[in-house]
Amino acid sequence: MVLHGRTAVVTGAGRGLGRAEALELARLGANVIVNDYGQPGRDGSGAASAAPAEAVAAEIRAAGGQATAHLGDVADFETARGLVELAVDTYGALDILVNNAGILRDRMVFSMTEDEWDSVLRVHLKGHFNTTRFAAAHWRERSKAAGAPVYGRIVNTSSEAFLAGSAGQPNYAAAKGGIVGLTTSTAAALAKYGVTANAICPRARTRMTEDVFAGFGEQAGGAPDPLAPEHVSPLVGYLAGPAAGRVNGQVFVVHGGMTALLERPRVAAQFDTAKEVFTYDELDAALTPYFADRAPVENFAATEVLALKKG
Repeated sequence: MVLHGRTAVVTGAGRGLGRAEALELARLGANVIVNDYGQPGRDGSGAASAAPAEAVAAEIRAAGGQATAHLGDVADFETARGLVELAVDTYGALDILVNNAGILRDRMVFSMTEDEWDSVLRVHLKGHFNTTRFAAAHWRERSKAAGAPVYGRIVNTSSEAFLAGSAGQPNYAAAKGGIVGLTTSTAAALAKYGVTANAICPRARTRMTEDVFAGFGEQAGGAPDPLAPEHVSPLVGYLAGPAAGRVNGQVFVVHGGMTALLERPRVAAQFDTAKEVFTYDELDAALTPYFADRAPVENFAATEVLALKKG
């Protein structure tokens, strides 16, 4: 019960990864605000419903935990404010924020509409910012009042799609890259208040990935699914816990019993001009041979699925 007495907000917690994360935090003793907008379509379509969040909150309470359901779109600034206020008003404080809410509207970049771009950036990236903004203000105020650091944990949800792109998901890949930038900036800004911020890149079989992972990793005879969300939630529990106090500004890939820590980008090669300013010919002579024996960028999603099939 390492999180006993702590309060967590988990967004997008009515299904899939968010549900597994909410249940894990509750198992570790946290009070959980279960947020979900409850729309049936993974593209954000359909009428909002409190049923998914209520079901998960009821599941936590049935197991002896404390949970409160919250119906709301975290991409709305005032809704995010109310979500943080609900945690503070109900349980006295907010200690943990897990951002998970998202939608998919896939299309090739040459066919994507403005709304398909805006809606995905809105839910993923703006949704992460909104909740982070109000949680950060809460922790800063508490720290100033106490004259000392407080306990605060943020776990954001990115994706491996941000690393090398995903051909049919320019909006999603951009949003997930933005979430990494938001995470590292937040980590630097809030460290002095006792708050950590980290990001995970999970592989899990959910509504969001049912097409990508269809037929891959499925086990016969009732064997555990290596892509089950329950393989991801223990890392979230750890990052939310006291043992992870020195883990800050990091990005993890996690799935099927594997957790990998990503390095920050490093310089792969450096080219210096012989004069003050490069010429076209000089760059051609330096860069063209360097890339000549390197494979072009492939479809990252297809490459990852193939790796799963082999491994």
